[in-house]
Amino acid sequence: MNKAELVAKMSEKSALTKKDAELALNAFMESVEEALETGDKVQLVGFGTFDVRERKPRQGRNPRNPEQVIDIPASKAPVFKAGKTLKEKING
Repeated sequence: MNKAELVAKMSEKSALTKKDAELALNAFMESVEEALETGDKVQLVGFGTFDVRERKPRQGRNPRNPEQVIDIPASKAPVFKAGKTLKEKING
């Protein structure tokens, strides 16, 4: 499902216009992004948790030249962990 399909589904289920549903989805995504940027996590009980994980610096190999060792810097990665209710619905 892509964004347009999600907006259409939200519009259908909530009796909002597609334009209003898209505004609501964009506001949700912006709010999650802003929270993650500041280091907060977003917990939606029954659905899941959006969080940021720290990745340590490490060494890797260049795939084109396996003898060459490269340093991979530390980074932050956004992650989503599904909640219990969502897992139960999927595994059904």
